[in-house]
Amino acid sequence: MSYLKQISLSFVFVIIQLFGLLQTAAAAEPAFELTLRSKMTTEPLWKARILTRKGEFTPGIEGPACDAAGNLYAVNLQRQGTIGRVIPNGSTSVFVELPEGSIGNGIRFNADGDFYVADYTGHNILLVDVDTKQIRTFAHNPAMNQPNDLAITDDGTLFASDPNWKEGTGQIWRIDPDGSTHLLASQMGTTNGIEVSPDGKTLYVNESVQRNVWAFPINSDRSLGEKRLVRQFSDHGFDGMRADVEGNLYITRYGKGTVVKMSPNGEILQEIDVLGAQPSNICFGGPDGRTAYVTEVESTRVVQFRVDRPGRSWQLMKSHQ
Repeated sequence: MSYLKQISLSFVFVIIQLFGLLQTAAAAEPAFELTLRSKMTTEPLWKARILTRKGEFTPGIEGPACDAAGNLYAVNLQRQGTIGRVIPNGSTSVFVELPEGSIGNGIRFNADGDFYVADYTGHNILLVDVDTKQIRTFAHNPAMNQPNDLAITDDGTLFASDPNWKEGTGQIWRIDPDGSTHLLASQMGTTNGIEVSPDGKTLYVNESVQRNVWAFPINSDRSLGEKRLVRQFSDHGFDGMRADVEGNLYITRYGKGTVVKMSPNGEILQEIDVLGAQPSNICFGGPDGRTAYVTEVESTRVVQFRVDRPGRSWQLMKSHQ
């Protein structure tokens, strides 16, 4: 066999080996993803575990909201007036500093992948551009007490709870996509957690001090119909509230140290210990939308637990990708 022919055959052999390696790698990647998903599905449901270290956030820890990539955003990391980002392994960093005098509370992502922040000290709804990190005032109304938590509809309409803690009263605002504000309800109790049902026809609002959970029909013009009492609790307070894709509500029980999963008709389906007495808010994320993240004030950290159905907001975000 000639020298040149030997080189040619060797070259062909190397190409065949490389092709085989590429095929093996391509086959291994889905298998690896399957292993990860399999591990997630074998994690026990409703069992909280720690995500971030104690003391990384201030006692003003709130928010929270997940982006499409699985990162978690929560307010007041390290100091008041910041928005922190938590990557899936629990590492934290300050994402943006809010304008001087502004302190955030609830966070919600829109269809563009940017997020709104309820700025309770400035009576604002801020909009943060995730790519540029620029912050602008999306809506402002001095008649707001202190915008607290946010809910968002399929078309980008926002609803904001607006408690007056000193007076024990509260309001509900609608913020349209053009930034205009509309007072929808007043003379309520201390409105706090707020959420839209998966079909977009119902707005749920809880009252922290009075311990009521109300359901409002959302009319075609985005006004609210007559409220209906879903359930009144006999003890402890409420804070944040989110829905899963089936319309079940997850409500943080501030002072009790749990999150309750409640049906749209008020039946308690689960109650989850969140490793601290003061859970302030909740959201859903992770690769399948079935990881619940809870901000907890007593230990100033984030905990997480697995659930049986994806969150409504996670599904809505994925539908816009």
